[in-house]
Amino acid sequence: MPKKVKPAEDGKEEGPVPCKQVKVEAAGGPSPLNLDSPSGLFESLISPIKTETFFKEFWEQKPLLIQRDDPVLATYYRSLFRLSDLKSLCSRGMYYGRDVNVCRCVNGKKKVLNKDGKVHFLQLRKDFDQKRATIQFHQPQRFKDELWRIQEKLECYFGSLVGSNVYITPAGSQGLPPHYDDVEVFILQLEGEKHWRLYHPTVPLAREYSLEAEDRIGRPAHEFTLKPGDLLYFPRGTIHQADTPSGLAHSTHVTISTYQSSSWGDFLLDTISGLVFDTAKADVELRAGIPRQLLLQVETTAVATRKLSGFLRMLADQLEGTKELLSADMKKDFAMNRLPPYYLGDGVELSTPGGQLPGLDSTVRLQFRDHVVLTVGPDQDPSDETREKMVYIYHSLKNRRETHMMGNEETESHGLRFPLSHIDALKQIWNSSAISVKDLKLTTDEEKQSLVTSWPYVLTEVHRRKNSKLLNVPEGDKNHTS
Repeated sequence: MPKKVKPAEDGKEEGPVPCKQVKVEAAGGPSPLNLDSPSGLFESLISPIKTETFFKEFWEQKPLLIQRDDPVLATYYRSLFRLSDLKSLCSRGMYYGRDVNVCRCVNGKKKVLNKDGKVHFLQLRKDFDQKRATIQFHQPQRFKDELWRIQEKLECYFGSLVGSNVYITPAGSQGLPPHYDDVEVFILQLEGEKHWRLYHPTVPLAREYSLEAEDRIGRPAHEFTLKPGDLLYFPRGTIHQADTPSGLAHSTHVTISTYQSSSWGDFLLDTISGLVFDTAKADVELRAGIPRQLLLQVETTAVATRKLSGFLRMLADQLEGTKELLSADMKKDFAMNRLPPYYLGDGVELSTPGGQLPGLDSTVRLQFRDHVVLTVGPDQDPSDETREKMVYIYHSLKNRRETHMMGNEETESHGLRFPLSHIDALKQIWNSSAISVKDLKLTTDEEKQSLVTSWPYVLTEVHRRKNSKLLNVPEGDKNHTS
């Protein structure tokens, strides 16, 4: 990444004052982004801004523009997605609406130019050239390996789903009218130039997408042009529009987005049901019936309001002393819908090294730690009427890249279920770089071995004492699902 930082020159921008802007000089080096770790990637993505500075001054607060004069980075960005890639992608069976949208902003309104069914490249190129239409390609990480590699690392970094869309706009045209999104947005300029206008939010940290009329949003707060290698960040709710300047080549940029439905409000909704469930088991007041005909009332009665307020205060007190928050859906949904680990060649080997399962004399460790989540929740087995709490471990190792962020595509959860009595042993594994099977906090050797042999591609053996043997664990004990 660029090493030297040069402050933006004063007096060169006319009109609105640009957002925080950093210009960077070119620097050599074979790898423009650090893909060794999630934190390394993000640091290199926003360089020269420091991560601490970014989250203190910009994240969820205001836009950040990083302009770079770096041919190496510009070449790398261009390799992520090009207009010329569409021909080969269309030959793989792309469909309007699902994979591609064709649109244009006309008189401040979005005009959709999609055809029916399968996308044919010649027709797509005709609409692009003759109708000056923008091509929006949905979730290109499904097909472009380097975007998969980047977004998989960013999902590990943020602990939230990371989607992307590519926008290809011909010169002198605009694809979308002014609008705001419900996601944190990182723009990477790949080809050509794009002229951007950002406006102050009408709904800060918006929870939904919305169009905004030009006469409502006033003058732009920030205005600038992105070139290949440049990066733009803005928070959800930031009103924006962008066009490709006339007389230039087409523009291609990728929008990388995250933190949809990941607010404190969402987390509260996710955890409150489990907290109420637990508290009601111990508190008879919460199990008492509501007043007769309460559901028939037009307005909630004062008695009901006072009762609910009291319960909420009690739940708040209960929450202060709780260590195990019950996540009803958010953890599971994240694990189910995120990208699988990036790999090269033959891919991740989802098997035990050497074909051997760990034994009592083995030392084991958790692999793909960033792709595994642990949560406690009521038993989801419909045949279990007691609804006892269980420990659930979900992972994304078997997720399908082809369905990532596609919404209506079917996904399934991959994971395991353990009795609550296993929680301490699981935390030992979670919090250790490696641990001896014999040291696990479980009552019997059979339980220890059953635990470590039930998830071989998530838990891997790193050492085994010579001449050790596997116990014969009864089949009935291996009741974990994967």
